[in-house]
Amino acid sequence: MMKTKTIQRRDFLKSTIATGAGLVVLPSGVLSGANAPSNKLNVAMIGTWGRADAHFNAISSENVVALCDVDEDHIAHAAKRFPKAKHYVDWRKCLEQKDLDAVICCTTDHTHGFIANWTLNRGLHCYMEKPLAHTVEETRIVRANYLKQRDKLATQVGTQRHAKPNFERVRELVKDGAIGELTDCYAWGNRQIRRKGYPPAKGTPPKTLHYDLWIGPSPFHPYNPEYFAGGPGMNCLSWNMYWDYGTGQVGDMGSHTIDLVWNAIDAGLPTTAEGEGEKYNPEVTPVELHTAFDIPANDWRGPVRVHWYQGGMMPRSPRGYVDLNKIGHGAMFKGTKGYVICDYDSRIVLPFGDDADLTYYNRRPKDEIIPPLGHFQREWVDACKGKNGRKTHCDFEYGGNAIEMMHLGLVSYRVGEKLEYDGARGRVTNNAEADALLSRKYRPGWVLDG
Repeated sequence: MMKTKTIQRRDFLKSTIATGAGLVVLPSGVLSGANAPSNKLNVAMIGTWGRADAHFNAISSENVVALCDVDEDHIAHAAKRFPKAKHYVDWRKCLEQKDLDAVICCTTDHTHGFIANWTLNRGLHCYMEKPLAHTVEETRIVRANYLKQRDKLATQVGTQRHAKPNFERVRELVKDGAIGELTDCYAWGNRQIRRKGYPPAKGTPPKTLHYDLWIGPSPFHPYNPEYFAGGPGMNCLSWNMYWDYGTGQVGDMGSHTIDLVWNAIDAGLPTTAEGEGEKYNPEVTPVELHTAFDIPANDWRGPVRVHWYQGGMMPRSPRGYVDLNKIGHGAMFKGTKGYVICDYDSRIVLPFGDDADLTYYNRRPKDEIIPPLGHFQREWVDACKGKNGRKTHCDFEYGGNAIEMMHLGLVSYRVGEKLEYDGARGRVTNNAEADALLSRKYRPGWVLDG
């Protein structure tokens, strides 16, 4: 059932993008032109610095009515662009504002599932920077909440590289048979940020930083300025490698790069997960990691094996003259007749076998080429207003399925065992320790379903 929905979503988006179809419907039900003053969204920005800056231009056509950040200096930064917005340091208070239509969240990873779920509970559209949530359980709760309201609410996970045309060119090659029958998929990233453990207590937080709110639902660790040492857009690299605050490169560049695979294969949830890598550190996520998953067949391909590599662990190159290490973040698809190797912007086809003459490649005509997505953030804004039936390319179902798989790989790595996974129930069926790691405990006063 899940794979069928995925294909239907893609077909719907393709037809509506190509034709420009879709009435713009206001929350009140009034039809209006997309640029009419009455058709502007009232948006709250939760997280107002760094990655948030990338949203300023896209959202400037709307009414930014609330700015929220645990650092008051960051609020002041965004207030220069949106001077009429109300200010908050606690996102829970921000979501109480009554005139909101939509939320853009650019906070720390360990708060994403909370903010997404609270936003959906209030009937608000949501753009959530990746990853969608911090655990398998959080991901499933947020996705289920969205699916109950998918006809009313627009969502998007911030894997903005998805808008690059190469994503669809890769999909077309794989689906149209350029490499024969698809059997295996590989994605990798080479970023390596090594830490020994949580930084020790050092100094006191600046008066403008509400450190306890930054910690949020996660276990308390004392303040250290190392957590805040990164510049705009890169500050996540100061904290996302610690288990309580992030999932390392799995949730970071892994979200972007596995999307090359996910976009091409119309996958549901895996039935198994395996993980291997460097020695487990209970404080820090692994740099060196390889995870693998069994993905069931769908209506156009057989079952496939999906792999994620990071930190120097890599798939074997299909030919000695192809150096996959030259591709910092990339993907490879193996079929019965060859390989597609790609990064975000380019791809090559490498046939193999004496009969790999490409006569089996059912190249689609020009009028069936997948049209450009356009501006990634604007797609979500337009969907909030009713365009394309409120559907986006990376909604909380699509993005949720991908990151649930990636989280499951980390769980398998932690327990050191191949896991059997029941995706319908969200349960590991052969390892109680792993099943417990699908969720996490929260600090007192923090609830996921608020």
